[in-house]
Amino acid sequence: LLFFQCDNAKGLKAFYDAIKYGPNHLMVFGGVCATVTSIIAESLKGWNLVQLSFAATTPELADKKKYPYFFRTVPSDNAVNPAILKLLKHYHWKRVGTLTQDVQRFSEVRNDLTGVLYGEDIEISDTESFSNDPCTSVKKLKGNDVRIILGQFDEEMAVKVFCCAYDEEMYGSKYQWIIPGWYENLWWESWINSSQCLSKNLLAAMEGYIGVDFEPLSSKTNKTISGRTPQQYEKEYNAKRGDGQSSKFHGYAYDGIWVIARTLQRAMNYLNSTNKHQKIEDFNYTNHKLGKIFLNAMNETRFFGVTGEVVFRNGERMGTIKFTQFQEQKEVKVGEYNAVDDKLVIINNSIRFQGLEPPKDKTIIQEELRKISLPLYSILSALTILGMIMASAFLFFNIKNRNQKLIKMSSPYMNNLIILGGMLSYASIFLFGLDGSFVSEKTFETLCTVRTWILTVGYTTAFGAMFAKTWRVHAIFKNVKMKKKIIKDQKLLGIVGGMLLIDLCILICWQVVDPLRRTVEKYNMEPDPAGRDISIRPILEHCENTHMTIWLGIVYAYKGLLMLFGCFLAWETRNVSIPALNDSKYIGMSVYNVGIMCIIGAAVSFLTRDQPNVQFCIVALVIIFCSTITLCLVFVPKLITLRTNPDAATQNRRFQFTQNQKKEDSKTSTSVTSVNQASTSRLEGLQSENHRLRMKITELDKDLEEVTMQLQDTPEKTTYIKQNHYQDLNDILSIRNFTDGKDGEKAILKNHLDQNPPAQWGSSDPSRTSKDPIEDINSPEHIQRRLSLQLPILHHAYLPSIGGVDASCASPCVSPSASPRHRHVPPSFRVMVSGL
Repeated sequence: LLFFQCDNAKGLKAFYDAIKYGPNHLMVFGGVCATVTSIIAESLKGWNLVQLSFAATTPELADKKKYPYFFRTVPSDNAVNPAILKLLKHYHWKRVGTLTQDVQRFSEVRNDLTGVLYGEDIEISDTESFSNDPCTSVKKLKGNDVRIILGQFDEEMAVKVFCCAYDEEMYGSKYQWIIPGWYENLWWESWINSSQCLSKNLLAAMEGYIGVDFEPLSSKTNKTISGRTPQQYEKEYNAKRGDGQSSKFHGYAYDGIWVIARTLQRAMNYLNSTNKHQKIEDFNYTNHKLGKIFLNAMNETRFFGVTGEVVFRNGERMGTIKFTQFQEQKEVKVGEYNAVDDKLVIINNSIRFQGLEPPKDKTIIQEELRKISLPLYSILSALTILGMIMASAFLFFNIKNRNQKLIKMSSPYMNNLIILGGMLSYASIFLFGLDGSFVSEKTFETLCTVRTWILTVGYTTAFGAMFAKTWRVHAIFKNVKMKKKIIKDQKLLGIVGGMLLIDLCILICWQVVDPLRRTVEKYNMEPDPAGRDISIRPILEHCENTHMTIWLGIVYAYKGLLMLFGCFLAWETRNVSIPALNDSKYIGMSVYNVGIMCIIGAAVSFLTRDQPNVQFCIVALVIIFCSTITLCLVFVPKLITLRTNPDAATQNRRFQFTQNQKKEDSKTSTSVTSVNQASTSRLEGLQSENHRLRMKITELDKDLEEVTMQLQDTPEKTTYIKQNHYQDLNDILSIRNFTDGKDGEKAILKNHLDQNPPAQWGSSDPSRTSKDPIEDINSPEHIQRRLSLQLPILHHAYLPSIGGVDASCASPCVSPSASPRHRHVPPSFRVMVSGL
């Protein structure tokens, strides 16, 4: 047996001196330091010597092509990698990262671990290495979301690593560190002064790390090949060493002696069974046959020692790997891995994790759809149903009372369209509340288009019908020439249809060119409210397309122009004094409320697009408010008026206008200007005067009939009147201000009678017959006759100007055939009596 020092020169010299000057050696036992052991192990092939080490753990010695005669009873540093693989699988960790100190020993372990994990469905997401300062590497691991860190570094670097981990908050329930377990007891106390972090911070970061190392002594109570149990051996060892320093390799050295003994025994048995003349004493450095026999015998050696089952596989010890965890400033054994059976045993679930469960191998991102709350959807749906019931009630009221003057004058067909538009707007609320929690993705995409169409068409139908009604009032009452103008409902329906046609053109182009699609917006991760080791990534469904801004701009521009047009019509017709026709005040109120609510709703809805409950609530309330206020402003006043005073809104009153523009005043005619400036009281006075004159017409018609009958009985008088009728009529028509007083006609007659006293009707004066005919014409009786005949004719001339019958019509008391002279009055004698 040969033992070597760790000094390269001395170790090599001792080995060569033993070979040259000593007796023949059957085997080499020893080699603690990797540098000396590797040099000797590489040269043993030339001497046919088998080497067995009990302390050299460097992975480099596992290369059988380079070290074919090397064995070791201690597991290699690489032996921990299958144990780590088993631990990772046990906790379902499939994503890890490595942090390695730039030393060959640690780099070899890391490279071997990469090969072990390859093909095992475990991802090494990041591989970091460092020389002196590990903080940069630790920060990169955190940036790559590495939660399970496999470290390979010594005690000095371990202190620095955990200090950096504390600074980066890479400790606690979300992280798990797995590092070498061969550090000395209380190893951190020796290096804490060389770090810049406090001891409590270092211990906080270290809490819960798992150390992996080979098992110094077996924990089983079975008797070993020596007849002692591992526990008995340890007791005896401690008793014999006294106060001397303990080594963790003593059990492997003890088992190593037994390995050599068993190897020689197997070789002797083999020689005895195959060749009786050859013995192990015949071995020399050039006897390759015996060298092979020793090599094979050691490779087949198997027994239970104090370190556990001793088995070699290609010269490597298949030992037991233990797992320890740092708990409350001390390392506690929590499990072990038997490489022979490939079995991991966790001791009574003794591993303590910082959280409620083992850490996740990465940040578990659980996508959570931000959906509309069912109670909120139910409440708003109930309000929407109430609104639709109200709209249905208004529709019933409008249809039932469509023949009433109040409803008839307010265009019942247009009212129905307003109600229909409101109900379509209400219906869109149900569609806006349906998201991925209620419908599938394909159905949601279809709803994106349907709800846009319904809301757009409903808005245009309601306000288009309202504005069409106002336009009709504007067209009639703004008619400066006062011509008769009839605008039927069919024309209004055509206007609304034209507005809807524009909507359909926009919507069809939108759907064909750039249809709405379902898009998913992902937001920043949020911690789990339940405290689980997961992160919540909220996702939200939207209805969007490539050029969403352009299409919305087109729709908003068109609707805005429609609203401005409605405001203009409402302002222009504000002075129309027939309530049944004039809705300008209510339209103005409706446009104001709808405009303000839409602007506020659109802005708040855009700002809260990441909060679907708030956004849906705002959109729904805006639609409900706008639709409800519009329907109520249109129908509630009519309902109240119809119930309280149904004739007040349809009285036969003339309208009044107040022209505010000087340009319009200068262009209108004198008669229209006088009508516009007349007050309501004077208009009523004129109506009463008109009634009085109608009564007087009846009386004058009776007088006319009597005079006509008398003239028919006197032929010469009839001829006389025929000759002078038109001249005297012109004299009478030259009188101005005929109707300035109640007794205008009597005053004129009195003046004539004062100048020429009347004579008895039918008396004859022979002296007068021979006089000039002109003097006879001016006689009092002729004047009286002319007046009695011409006054009714003059009455019929001005009657049309005050609302009476046409001058060519017959008397209301006499048939047309009874008064032929009166019926043939030329139309040129019609007059316009000013001052009425």
